[in-house]
Amino acid sequence: MARNTASVCRMCRREGMKLFLKGERCFTDKCAIERRNYPPGQHGQGRHKFSEYSIQLREKQKVKRIYGVLERQFRRYFQIAERGKGVTGETLLVLLERRLDNTVYRMGFANSRSEARQLVRHGHFAVNGRKVTIPSFLVKQGDKVEVREKSRKVVRIVESLELSQRRGVPDWLEMDREAFTGTVKAFPERADLTMPINETLIVELYSK
Repeated sequence: MARNTASVCRMCRREGMKLFLKGERCFTDKCAIERRNYPPGQHGQGRHKFSEYSIQLREKQKVKRIYGVLERQFRRYFQIAERGKGVTGETLLVLLERRLDNTVYRMGFANSRSEARQLVRHGHFAVNGRKVTIPSFLVKQGDKVEVREKSRKVVRIVESLELSQRRGVPDWLEMDREAFTGTVKAFPERADLTMPINETLIVELYSK
């Protein structure tokens, strides 16, 4: 299975902002952005002139890194969004938000999307009572996501739930922490996505 093994702290530095890829570390002074807020590499502190294409490319790379998907999968999401109804860019972001690994992270069962992806693959979660081990599984309105009974004492999940109150839970989800369950109340709307993302740049890039 293809995966990105690059340093996640270097990814944040490359994009010039916190992508919250390393869980609680991102909220401390150990965060790479706090210590070295410039791109990695020997020319990282030099002056750069960005073309229109490079700005569009960086925006796409940023979104890919936030949600932890590679190019082929990301392009497939874009094609689905392009064929669907509504604004292509917003539909793309909604599809990414509906991924099971992202939903698990948003509910507070994991400290980062990469941790959520690993927990899903290891079979710790069920959707509507059925075990799901596919991180890219798209949740639907009314779906119930829960930690499986035998996994409710997993230290990483318990600690993540305790720390998740700092992030909060978006309005499109409903949580019952004591029962280790969450419900998808509705599809997320653009206003629910608080990360500084300009999806229009991605649409322009793929439209060339």
